[in-house]
Amino acid sequence: MDKERTGRIIRSISGFYDVQTADGVVSCRARGILRKENCTPLTGDLVSITVERGKGMVEKVLPRRNSFVRPAVANVDALVVFAANVNPVTEPFLIDRVAAIAGDQEVPVYLCVNKCDLDPATDLVRIYRNAGIPVICTSAETGEGVAELRALIRGKLVAFTGNSGVGKSSILNRLAPELNLATGEVSERLGRGRHTTRHVELYSLGEDTYVADTPGFSSFDTDQMDVILKENLQYAFPDFGRYLGRCRFDDCTHRKEPGCAVRAAVEAGEIEQTRYESYLKLYEKASQINEWELK
Repeated sequence: MDKERTGRIIRSISGFYDVQTADGVVSCRARGILRKENCTPLTGDLVSITVERGKGMVEKVLPRRNSFVRPAVANVDALVVFAANVNPVTEPFLIDRVAAIAGDQEVPVYLCVNKCDLDPATDLVRIYRNAGIPVICTSAETGEGVAELRALIRGKLVAFTGNSGVGKSSILNRLAPELNLATGEVSERLGRGRHTTRHVELYSLGEDTYVADTPGFSSFDTDQMDVILKENLQYAFPDFGRYLGRCRFDDCTHRKEPGCAVRAAVEAGEIEQTRYESYLKLYEKASQINEWELK
C-alpha cells in the first residue's frame, strides 16, 4: 500500500472521487467509516487518501473552511450566482436564497447577469448593486464582460451556480475554450435548461484560479438547500446591515414590529422590495426548523 497522501477532490460523481495530488489524479472511493460519521466528501475538499494496487481510497476529509449542500462544494473563496432575464428568467428569490446561504457562512457572492446581449436585465442589476453585491453583465455569445469576470475570480476557487439554462457552462467555455464543455439548449416551451452539468467538477483556469461548475436548479430545488436559523437570517442580507440595531426592539424580526428600521428602509426605497420579500419568505421557512434538527 502507498503511504498516505493528500490532495483535493476535483470531481465527484456516483460515489467516485477524482483527487488531484502532487503525483497526478487518483480515482477513489470513500471509506465506509465516513458514511458512519455522516461525512460525504465534496468537490473542493482537501482529503487524505491511500492507494493500493492502483485503487485509491479517501481515508478522511480534512477540516473545511465552508461547505454547501446545493451547490455541493467545499472550501470556496466565493460563489458566482448566474442569472438571466430572458429564457429562462431568473426569479430574484433564487438569487436571494443562494446569496443568503453564502452570507450565513461569510462567503462572498458575485452576481453574473448573463445573456445581456438579449436583455440587459436592468432591474436585476439595480437590485443587487443596491444590495452591495458585485454585479457583472456578461454574454457568452459576444464575450461581453468575460474579461471582467476573469479578473474578479483570479486567484480564487469559486463555484458557478444558478438556475438551469442561464449559461454557466457557456461562460466557462469562454473563460477556457480548451475545456469544450457540453452546453444545452433551453427549452422554449418549458423555459428551463436541460441540466447539462450533472456532477460537480473543478476546472483549472490557470493563474491559481479554479471554477467548480455545478448542476443547475429550479425553484422547486430550493427546499433541498441549506437552512439558516431565523435568528441569523438578518445578518445574511448585507443590505440590512446598516439598519440592524436601530429598531425599537432589540429582538425585532423585521416583520410586523413597530419602529422597525429595516421596514422603514424598505418603505423609503433604501432596501429593495424584492429583497425584503425574499427575507420574509426565508424567515417563514426558517421558522419551521428547530436548531436541534441542524445538528
